[in-house]
Amino acid sequence: MTPDSILPAPYRALVVTASNRAATGVYEDKGGPLVADGLRSFGFTVEGPRVVPDGDPVEAALRAAVEAGYDAVVTTGGTGVSPTDRTPEATRAVIDYEVPGIAEAIRAFGREKVPTAALSRGSPESPGTH
Repeated sequence: MTPDSILPAPYRALVVTASNRAATGVYEDKGGPLVADGLRSFGFTVEGPRVVPDGDPVEAALRAAVEAGYDAVVTTGGTGVSPTDRTPEATRAVIDYEVPGIAEAIRAFGREKVPTAALSRGSPESPGTH
């Protein structure tokens, strides 16, 4: 274990950014690299961010990540209330169960800086077999 790592083993993580506009080059993905850096600071070996359009491409990326055997997959983006924000639905198609307490804590922390964080539909889950 390295001095700055809290993990006892080299775990692999994948970061997936769900963004129609970032996937088409309208703007740069800024959230995915921040998530990747955060995971690295905890000792993860990180791949990505992989930037994909919202919806079915998110589900495909998550299924591929489960198949590849990542220890953790973190998505960012696509959790708002617009009709194109479909990450929660794509994620639910891949998981066995949700872990809502993590999302509640993230939203509570975020509300201190960004009041609209409460509108996020993000939800941590455990990957499944379906």
